[in-house]
Amino acid sequence: MPKTPALKVRESLAKQAEILATIRRFFATRDVIEVDTCAISAFGATDPTVINMAVSDEAAIPLGFLQFSPEIAMKCLLAEGSGDIFQICRAFRAGEAGRIHRQEFRMLEWYRLGYDHHQLMTEVQQLIEPMVSGYNWDKISYAELFKAHVGIDPHHASSDLLYARAALSMDLEPTAIEDRSLLFDVIFSHQIQPKLNVDDAIFVYDFPREQAAYAQISDEHPYRSARFELLMGGTELANGYHEVVDPVEQAKRHAQEQTLRRRRGCSNVEFDPKLIAAMESGMPACAGVAIGLDRLMMVVLGLDSLDAVEMR
Repeated sequence: MPKTPALKVRESLAKQAEILATIRRFFATRDVIEVDTCAISAFGATDPTVINMAVSDEAAIPLGFLQFSPEIAMKCLLAEGSGDIFQICRAFRAGEAGRIHRQEFRMLEWYRLGYDHHQLMTEVQQLIEPMVSGYNWDKISYAELFKAHVGIDPHHASSDLLYARAALSMDLEPTAIEDRSLLFDVIFSHQIQPKLNVDDAIFVYDFPREQAAYAQISDEHPYRSARFELLMGGTELANGYHEVVDPVEQAKRHAQEQTLRRRRGCSNVEFDPKLIAAMESGMPACAGVAIGLDRLMMVVLGLDSLDAVEMR
């Protein structure tokens, strides 16, 4: 006899509750403490790919921004001596809709003291692999993936070459040639991700320095950043860094993001000074990662879109 809609909803919610319980047990055994930070901040994201979601009261008086990530609040806790921490929370990014995008979504984020991005990749796999089956796990550098599917070296390719390659996938303004990060995004999302095997779980690491975000860049490899993403079935599931902890470097990254925002016609957003202050006070060396929790639910439950993940 077919299940009633009510029973289907309850079954879905029960499965998701078990996934959340599994995550919490995983961190409890590793002495990683769960934290819960504020969802509204006076400052928004300077990331040029994020459209901030502003909030105001009924008199239209601005209250701030809904969090795009708990990153800054968690890094402040790290600087205050919290030790290893994780958080399960809601995040908000305006203008995102589609099969794997929502304006409001759940995020799992955690930070491990003394880890680099390779150690954190191992831990991400240890968390997720027992929840899923049928995936082939692998690690490949961004450059190797780029060369295999596009035939060029991303770290040393000229902007002209990247622009010409990206223009094969979509119309681009001539000024886009100055935005190497955008060109990488277009090529990666249109010409690489669609070619990935749906049965593969792939860690892509050492992104170009133009896409470092808050990842470290070593003197030994100045073209590469200590950043990784986990792609499962061609969909990005996790994004992690061997974190920048130097306040001068962090301020430089914020300035670079503001330049990109202006170039892309985005609104100007002041960066949160608490992050710089946390680093100046002595933020410990660490690696951090954010996982789209609804996407993880979708993968674990074998669903086709986020719409099938019950979230009311």
